[in-house]
Amino acid sequence: MAQRAPADDVELSAAVGAAQQGDEAAFRCVYQDLQPRLLRYLRALVGEDAEDIASEAWLHIVKDLPSFRGTYDGFRGWATTIARNRALDHVRMRQRRPRADTQLEELAGMASDEDTALSALDGLGTERALGLIMRLPRDQAEAVLLRVVIGLDAKTAGLVLGKRAGAVRTAAYRGLKKLAGELQ
Repeated sequence: MAQRAPADDVELSAAVGAAQQGDEAAFRCVYQDLQPRLLRYLRALVGEDAEDIASEAWLHIVKDLPSFRGTYDGFRGWATTIARNRALDHVRMRQRRPRADTQLEELAGMASDEDTALSALDGLGTERALGLIMRLPRDQAEAVLLRVVIGLDAKTAGLVLGKRAGAVRTAAYRGLKKLAGELQ
């Protein structure tokens, strides 16, 4: 599990404090570090709706940022909890009211500005990894995503999931062990 260097956490903690005071550059720094991780986590929970859910989560994060107290590690846990709650709300809403299917003709007019082939190749590794993780039992999948993708420690991941740190460590260990077995 790759851990961030302590200096980075100190700098990012300072950036959270500055962002709370309205420093846009500091907020951008925090956002750029956390957003890709949140998107990967949310993609595993809600699929193609991840960007919409992340946007909703960031609106809530920005609104409540002045009341946040803690370090960057605490901020990651707090922000991930907000994103997870938005994702779970979305899943519940989708189960109550299924989406209408998009017609093929509608998609033809939605061209992308980026090179589709390059985007597909770039995302292949990430999508495959997320696909493997999502085949794990839900508690193991979320523990692996929070510990590895988001980079939370076991205590903070436990707060996000409403579980003890030991239960999160065990679930992440079992999930990673199962993934290692599948890859070999």
